[in-house]
Amino acid sequence: MTDTIDDALTVPLTDRGLAYGDGLFETVLVRDGVPALWHEHCERFALGAQRLGIEAPSREWLDALLERAPAGLQVLKIILTRGSGGRGYRPPMPATPRCYWQFIPFTPMPARWESGIEARLCRLKLGRQRALAGIKHLNRLENVMARQEWQDDAIAEGILLNDLDQLVEATAMNLAWHEHGQWWTPALTECGVEGTLRRALVESGQLAVVSAAPLSRLLQARSACLLNSVQGLWPITQCCDPDNQHVLARWQIDEPVRHLQREAHRLLGHATTFSTS
Repeated sequence: MTDTIDDALTVPLTDRGLAYGDGLFETVLVRDGVPALWHEHCERFALGAQRLGIEAPSREWLDALLERAPAGLQVLKIILTRGSGGRGYRPPMPATPRCYWQFIPFTPMPARWESGIEARLCRLKLGRQRALAGIKHLNRLENVMARQEWQDDAIAEGILLNDLDQLVEATAMNLAWHEHGQWWTPALTECGVEGTLRRALVESGQLAVVSAAPLSRLLQARSACLLNSVQGLWPITQCCDPDNQHVLARWQIDEPVRHLQREAHRLLGHATTFSTS
């Protein structure tokens, strides 16, 4: 395992993470050296490494990174690649993985917590691949292409469907909606990233998982939100079509939204004192 500090980063052109997206990454919210959802991040990292067949850093190695955390609110980004070698797509046996890391100062966006955000439906559809579903692998071209669809800063996120027109996630966040007294989130067994905040809320019973949910489930819901382990929970106030010509649905920021937001932000240490509209 090669440990690289990103402040003096030099990535060789032969690195398979650069050449093929052959690797994983994690982004962890760290407050004064204390990581949020650290157990969940480490488990997802280990699972992803196992799926790709890359030797993962030990938990002790990862824990030691936190000792280098600057004061204040930071995001720790960790990138694991298979390293260099092999011939074409054939990976080297054995491989010498590289792990790059960096602490980045982070400022949250409380206006989005309070007032919610506008989203749009993306044209791009996510392909289904069970071998990669759930993990945070480096090949995020689908997400990049989806995010490239709009430049309007008033639209914060894009909603992604799979190639069967089933709900999956947003470009950088997980998706949830409230109907019939329950919060729901799409199953991520065929594509999408299983966010650590999403996992914690599912395991605590705050979110229920549903398979093969059509777009209509979201559009007919009473309220909806996006969430991840860095930004927290953003209520969605409306979603427009891919051409930004028509509003497909509007949602309330109601008490169920605030309840889920309080639970999510408690896990992350973010502020939680917001009113309903």
